[in-house]
Amino acid sequence: MDDIKLSTCFIAVDDHDKAIAFYRDVLGLEVRNDVGYEGMRWVTVGSPAQPDVSIVLEPPLADPNASEADRKVMAELLAKGLLRGVLFTTDDCDATFKRISEAGADVVQEPMDQFYGVRDCSFRDPAGNLLRFNQPLAQ
Repeated sequence: MDDIKLSTCFIAVDDHDKAIAFYRDVLGLEVRNDVGYEGMRWVTVGSPAQPDVSIVLEPPLADPNASEADRKVMAELLAKGLLRGVLFTTDDCDATFKRISEAGADVVQEPMDQFYGVRDCSFRDPAGNLLRFNQPLAQ
């Protein structure tokens, strides 16, 4: 059987410059690409530790033919934090939490041990997307 691996995922953002400042400067991801097309923008970021996995920061509705009503609905869903989220792993959940919260990120959950075997915390990015940071607990 062929190996199947994740290469790219997408996160909707409403302000690419704020998103870059958060994902690059706060989380420490590298900016790999920044592309504009028909008034829209896509910025690719990723962890230096995972050069084969990328996150694309895209407009809430990346379709130049979308209706204004659809654009408004997507913007409202994004503002409520109801669109995508990303789950990261970390070697030290508490240190990750401290670094990100001290940078002023919107804290959703402080570090806590979960019954399913991880210690995790969560934040919202500047667009309202939920980001969780998991550290596997020793078995």
